[in-house]
Amino acid sequence: MQGAHPESVTAGEWLEPGPLALAAGAVAASAWVATLVWARWRRGERLVAWRPHDPVPWTGADVATVLLAYLLAAGLGQELVGEPASIVRRLAVNSGALAAAVAFGVAALRARGATWDAVGFRGRWPDDFRLAAAALGLLVAPLLGLAGLLDRLVPYRHPLVDLLAERRDPIALAVVIGSAVVAAPVAEEFFFRRVLQGWLERRLPDGGWTAVVLSATVFALAHQGQGLAYVPLFPFGLVLGAIARQTGSIAACILVHALFNAISVGILLAT
Repeated sequence: MQGAHPESVTAGEWLEPGPLALAAGAVAASAWVATLVWARWRRGERLVAWRPHDPVPWTGADVATVLLAYLLAAGLGQELVGEPASIVRRLAVNSGALAAAVAFGVAALRARGATWDAVGFRGRWPDDFRLAAAALGLLVAPLLGLAGLLDRLVPYRHPLVDLLAERRDPIALAVVIGSAVVAAPVAEEFFFRRVLQGWLERRLPDGGWTAVVLSATVFALAHQGQGLAYVPLFPFGLVLGAIARQTGSIAACILVHALFNAISVGILLAT
């Protein structure tokens, strides 16, 4: 499942004046949120408030069906595009495949008796916006910093980065934003944090925390071939998985994911 992630920012790009100012703001935000998190931890308070929610009703077979639908949609889309094809066309088709797979997955799970709450798209928007802002503030500096260091070891590779290196016309920008800020966050949070993790939470006996680790691991490994992107994506997945576990919703997760990718794209555009 391809989308832009924090790793798309190289170490050198942070030295430009615009990104450097953003980096300073990101460090300040992360430090402030980390201080609040530490204070809550010391007081014995939950970092993310628990929202009562029922276990998901789907089975392992349903999980396999939904994930297979994505693979088939992506494969069929690339077959229809043919070779050679422009990066714009390939990214646009991939975004369409993600949207089709999510629509199929929701319909399939609803047909199996899942409610809209179980599917995970419903949220408590004022609370979810605050939760997303806190998670973003906590993650943005350390993960972007780690990504920049890792890029020095193994350069990050992604079609979105290649596209922005080639062209920045309105069509290219629309495809990048649609792929990185809309399609990838919605699809990946639905597949990894709700379909897979929701099922694992029901199957595993430790209250769902092993499910969070496993879903974050699968999420990170799904981005093999993009340099060392999977390294910062693992803690990224852990935080989003914890939010999904506590709230029973992926609304805040989608917001965090989309904003993270938007910042990454914004830095690329600034450089």
